[in-house]
Amino acid sequence: MFRPKVPTMPQPSGLVIPPAVTAEPAVTAQHPVPAVVPIPAPSRAAIQITPGAVVALIGGGTAVVLVLGAVLVSMLLAVALTGVSLAVCASVVRSLMSTTTKHR
Repeated sequence: MFRPKVPTMPQPSGLVIPPAVTAEPAVTAQHPVPAVVPIPAPSRAAIQITPGAVVALIGGGTAVVLVLGAVLVSMLLAVALTGVSLAVCASVVRSLMSTTTKHR
């Protein structure tokens, strides 16, 4: 049930033609290949950062950090409020259960 069923290769149907044998062409005179000249590396960096781009990067990074911090703090606050509300509910239920057993 859990084993995959691998299809088997069926036998070829129809007329099977073997590949044709071709004769290799005769080699004639070879021309010399010119030597490869290395391209010099550029002396300066391809990306130039302007002062405006630096300010934009710093501002964008600061915005990302602030938004991420706000999201994480709000999640922590939600967990804390949930824990406090569960503790209050548990104490109310406990007090209700203890008062009903005392009056009987």
